[in-house]
Amino acid sequence: MDVSVHLPRFDVIGGAAAVAPTYAEVGALADGGGIRSLSVMDHFFQMEHYAGGAQDPMLEAYTTLGFLAGRTERVGLQVLVTGVPYRHPGLLAKIVASLDVLSGGRATLGIGAGWYEREQRGLGVPLWSAGERLARLEETLQIVAQMFGEDDGPYAGRFYQLEETLCSPKPIGPLPVMVGGGGERKTLRLVAQYADACNVFAQPGYGTDGVAHKLAVLREHCEDVGRPYDEIRKTILWNGPVPFDGSFTETLAAYAELGFSEVFVMPEQDDLVGFVRGVVDHVVGPAATL
Repeated sequence: MDVSVHLPRFDVIGGAAAVAPTYAEVGALADGGGIRSLSVMDHFFQMEHYAGGAQDPMLEAYTTLGFLAGRTERVGLQVLVTGVPYRHPGLLAKIVASLDVLSGGRATLGIGAGWYEREQRGLGVPLWSAGERLARLEETLQIVAQMFGEDDGPYAGRFYQLEETLCSPKPIGPLPVMVGGGGERKTLRLVAQYADACNVFAQPGYGTDGVAHKLAVLREHCEDVGRPYDEIRKTILWNGPVPFDGSFTETLAAYAELGFSEVFVMPEQDDLVGFVRGVVDHVVGPAATL
């Protein structure tokens, strides 16, 4: 199983002046330590369950990935996940293609419907219903696929109309698309239709039955749309502590048996460097045997 690191916070030791050197060190550790990818959240306000709430530091996602691209050479880069309300699909495709070119082909487009209404209201982002966000997500996936493909003609959807879907340069190679979320009726159907990978939540104390059910639903959607289920990379976002005593490997083994091939882990403390070093030293190697 591959191990990736999700970085949901910027309240690092040393404050704002220390964010850049801290993230540069995190990038260097990930690059040389076998971490598959680094990911960041797509939020303008920090989520409210963190200690400082919405007031905690939060950097713009793709700017952060651009910084990391310039400080790394091997590790993959993505947002987990891009919120559909925050960027026009044509602009998003151009941003991700640019990141891929400048990083030497290391970008993944992680995308989802978005949900954090406080930041949307706070910064004047249009508020859409959950149904509309999902419908716009589908159109965004179609637009991105068209812009990364050979068709630079118009796109006419219900929500978006583009006269010329030109994207030059295109991504260096096939750019993976990951749809995040476990909504069974719509989100997992979008995974089956459009995505190269899925990402669902997992956390301690809940066992594997819930995510096993999500995979069963995904398999049904794949059958419905005629998509080979095994084409889709299955990943989890681990929402809990990551012990460095070897016990986490046993936890991951249960998910590997279900078919998950990548776990995103995230720090619960402000010592990001220490966390990533611990993951490199104690998690990456054992997970690779699963």
